[in-house]
Order: sequence, then structure tokens, then C-alpha cells
Amino acid sequence: MKTRAAVLHASPVTAPYAQSKPLRIEEVELAPPTMGEVLVRVRAAGLCHSDLSVIDGNRPRPVPMVLGHEAAGEVEEVGPGVTDLRKGDRVVMVFVPSCGHCAPCSEGRPALCEPGNAANGVGELMAGGRRLSQNGQPVHHHVGVSAFAEHTVMSRHSLVKIEADIPHEIAALFGCAVLTGVGAAVNTAKVRAGETAAVVGLGGVGLSALLGAVACGASRVIAVDLSDEKLKIARELGATDTFNAGAPDVVEAIRAATKGGVDHGLEMAGSVKALELAYQITRRGGTTTTAGLANPAHTMALAPVRLVGEERTLKGSYVGSCIPVRDIPRFIDLYQRGRLPVDKLWTSSSPLDGINEGFDALNEGRTIRHVIQM
Repeated sequence: MKTRAAVLHASPVTAPYAQSKPLRIEEVELAPPTMGEVLVRVRAAGLCHSDLSVIDGNRPRPVPMVLGHEAAGEVEEVGPGVTDLRKGDRVVMVFVPSCGHCAPCSEGRPALCEPGNAANGVGELMAGGRRLSQNGQPVHHHVGVSAFAEHTVMSRHSLVKIEADIPHEIAALFGCAVLTGVGAAVNTAKVRAGETAAVVGLGGVGLSALLGAVACGASRVIAVDLSDEKLKIARELGATDTFNAGAPDVVEAIRAATKGGVDHGLEMAGSVKALELAYQITRRGGTTTTAGLANPAHTMALAPVRLVGEERTLKGSYVGSCIPVRDIPRFIDLYQRGRLPVDKLWTSSSPLDGINEGFDALNEGRTIRHVIQM
């Protein structure tokens, strides 16, 4: 079948994207689903910094590629071997398919699935190969999802069926921002009631982490960002304290306000500078957790003596250390009960044709989550 999609033909591409137009809305060929795959009609897809990092070259991926990894939609057709989904089922897309058999999957850590991550790295689906093409030439999949399209074919292992009757635009956010951010606070950091937490970087993932810390019952939730507007939003979402990361004495100010630092420093900005700040404001014996995907070439200087002498912990969090089939319904339930007001992260929308302008808004910090409505 043919479908409309936003195709990235080259990377890096510089902003403003409304002028450089890195994503071209074009017709692509979409092969039918093979064994264990599903054809999905995409209803809504969020713009995330992980997509932007492919466009600007911070995280190189093979091109041409149809981007998009945070989305929700409806099943159109199931391939051979898929028996637990049917046409019309509502699904949230997950950007790491899990085989269920490799060592990480067997340990209950599907985000680290070895075959899934290998397929994502080369722009293929888990079963191998590509279902997208243009003029007879293959087009790569973005982390097994490629949601910036009206239709997409995906592995069954990249989909979570949902029963909740919530808008597709809200459901899409659970596939990345909420899964990664809330999961980092709940699953990776394991913030406990009465502890203190600071979130550095207040994009969609960072504000989700803040919501997660609030839901965990943290006694103080400190928000840190360069944008005063985002700090204002953080206050509305439950932050007890806010600090502008650009202040020359921000580390000293936070440590003074918390009498030595926070129990949990959560870095969500995807930069070494932000991670260093999060580490510096974590107290002795505390835990610093990072879910930000910095440029792979960037490194961080770390004094091992502090890890030992202060019994510090530095942890990575990928996909929020989540088991998506368990956590997406659980987080949606918390949203429906008013415990995770993730609808407030959805700040702007456009049709597929407005995607480049949407990435300008994301790049300039003018939106938290811009959602493409198909």
C-alpha cells in the first residue's frame, strides 16, 4: 500500500526547520506485515528531542528514514502469528521491541533487549529488513516505529494494547515521555515517600519525571531549567522549589536550600553539563539518575573517590527501566485517577504537514509536547 510519511533524507540539518525542511511529506510504499507484525493506522505522534537529535546529527541514524517513536493508533491488519490483536484495537507504540528470550528480557529488563536494540541501530524491524520503500529503494525505520506517517508496520513486540478510552493525543505521550520520565523516577531511582528529588531539564520527559516524583510522595521536588516559563509550568505540576540553571551559584543555592543536596538527582536534558549539575546537587549517599541521551561523543569527568567516600550512585535509565506491557496501563490508570496529569504536557498540535514548524517550536523551547494529529 501507499501512505504519506515525513521522510528524513539527510542529517545533520540546521534550524530553522520551517526553512530547511528536513522532513519532507512524501508518499512511500509500505509492504504488508510479515510473521509477527502488525499494520497500524497512526492517530497521533508526539515530537521528542530523540527525533530532533537525529535531525540535527547528535544521534546519527541511517537515512532515508521515517522518524517518529512516540505515538498511538489503531490496528488495521495483523500478520501471520499475531493472535492477540484484532482490527480496531487501540495501541501505544514502544520504541524498543522486546524478544522475551535474550538475557536482559529474561531478567525482566525488556528495554535492554539485545535483538531489539540491534534492529533499531540499523533501521530495521525485529524480524529483519524494512517494510518501507520509495522508488524501489529501502527507507529505514526509526527505532522500529516510524510513526510520522499515516500508516506503519511494526513488530507485535513494539505495541501495547490499551483498554482505556482516552484521546489518542494523550495516549501517545505514554509511549515515550511518560514511560521514560515517570519510569525513571518510579522504577530506576525508586523515589520513596518523604525523600527529596531534583529534576534537571524540563522537557516532556523531565516534566514527566517531576510528575513521577510527586506521585511517589517526595517531600520536596526541585525543578531546574534554563527557561523561566518551564519553571512556571513545573510549579503548576507540583514542584516545591524552582531554580534557573543559568544562575552562577545554582549548585550552591540548591545544596543550601536542601541542607547538603537531594536524595535523588534526575537528569533529563541530554547534556553533560546538565548531568554534572544533577550529580553536584545530589547529597552524600544519594543517587543520580540520567535518562537524557547526550551526544555519544561527549564524555563526563568523574572523581571516583567521591563515589567511594560519599557512597554515591550514578545510574542510567533507558525507557524508564519499564516493562511497557505492565507500566503503560498502570501509568494510564494513574492519569485517569488524577495522579499523573500528563495531559498538561500536550501544549500544541498540527497536521503532518506542519511537522517542521513543530520541530522549530520544540528546538526553541516554545512547546513541551507538540503532537501531530493524523
